[in-house]
Amino acid sequence: MTKQRQARYLTLAVIAAALVVVVGQKAGWQLPAGSTLLRPAEPPKGAPSGPEPRDAIYKMLDAARIGDAAAYLACYTGQMETMLRQSQAEMGAQKFSQYLIDSNKEIKGIALSEPASLTDRESRVRVEYVYQDRNEAQQVYLEKAAGGTWRIARVDSTERVKTLVPYGTPVN
Repeated sequence: MTKQRQARYLTLAVIAAALVVVVGQKAGWQLPAGSTLLRPAEPPKGAPSGPEPRDAIYKMLDAARIGDAAAYLACYTGQMETMLRQSQAEMGAQKFSQYLIDSNKEIKGIALSEPASLTDRESRVRVEYVYQDRNEAQQVYLEKAAGGTWRIARVDSTERVKTLVPYGTPVN
């Protein structure tokens, strides 16, 4: 048997098997109980279960992008939350919401480092913001709140990151 003929038979067998699966699903066929054939893989050992520190940062960024002040403020805790709520009260809800949208318009991308555990209830994540003309990085400190959710407790000042090729530079 030639290699070409073997490849043809193998292709036909794969197509036939796929057809049997599709027809079987439409006919309501099911695998026996306890079968592990189609069970999703279990997460690797040591994989985090539940919310991660980075989840709070992504929620904060998503809320800011759409101007959802309530969701944005819910991502913070402690003195940061108090200061932000005071800013909202001084600006007014509408202006604060617009401020969140405007401050995120220029962001082209985000890079988050792996969380560094400081204690069992405190973590640090380096966040790098990518803009058209620059990159900026901050250390974000998070605390685990009741219920296991993470909230942003404080941030270090922003540092400018030198970029070799600015975002959006055409490639020749």
